[in-house]
Amino acid sequence: MTDTHAPGYGRVDREYAMRLASTRPDEDGPIWMVNLMAYRERAVYDGRESEISGREADDRYAPLDVLADIGAEVVLAGEVEDQLLGATPRWDRVGVVKYPTRRAFIEMQARPDFQERHVHKEAGMAETIVAACTPVASPTNQPDGPAVVDWSEVPHPPTDDDGPVMVLHLIRFHPGQADSEMVSYQNHAAEVAVPHGIRISGWFAVEGTIVGDGRGWDQARFNLFPSKAAFIAVVMDPARLQAQADHREVAIADTYTLIIRPMINRLHESVAEVTGSD
Repeated sequence: MTDTHAPGYGRVDREYAMRLASTRPDEDGPIWMVNLMAYRERAVYDGRESEISGREADDRYAPLDVLADIGAEVVLAGEVEDQLLGATPRWDRVGVVKYPTRRAFIEMQARPDFQERHVHKEAGMAETIVAACTPVASPTNQPDGPAVVDWSEVPHPPTDDDGPVMVLHLIRFHPGQADSEMVSYQNHAAEVAVPHGIRISGWFAVEGTIVGDGRGWDQARFNLFPSKAAFIAVVMDPARLQAQADHREVAIADTYTLIIRPMINRLHESVAEVTGSD
């Protein structure tokens, strides 16, 4: 049986795993596990390449029944259409699972039904990042935050050929820059993004990276746009580009920016159910 405690697709942060497992019940609560997934071209079982792709092996892994049994839920799943920042690895999919507690995530690893499925994840996955996250305040859930623009009124509304896209920014900040330069950037960027229909699905603080390549991360930001064309219009706007040069590049030490086509998207609702925000 595959050892889920020593996976071949990433490095386990055992210190953080112990923190998850030992969280006191009165201090525990929902945790969102943000998964970035890069697949092998061919799944590898028992050291031999198989006839199925890594993506197909991961589909066989998908432990939806186990998640439902412990009160967890896939709240976002989608294919990566473009990777704008962050050279390697090239990510294929992004998923977010909301667990009722940190302990539930750890206890799931020991379940026989989960371990039986895990052999497929081990076979199909080349690399992954699994970041444990909790919601943080974003401009749209503040009393003086910007209004949400109806997508029927934006320059690039959703169409059959270009529907909504989720943009993930996984971010590590330079020390002390999150509350200064990054706030300055997002204030400037909002002036451009809001008229194009941006909706913040969820901004999260990264509590720990349970599986990864040893790098730490600070935030995961998920922004929904009515279309890829809308996002590109924001990205290419001269005022936003200037704000990026003046503030964002000063603030950020490391990042991935991914455009995702969601197949499942209950991310905003999952945050609202816990925080009470709209």
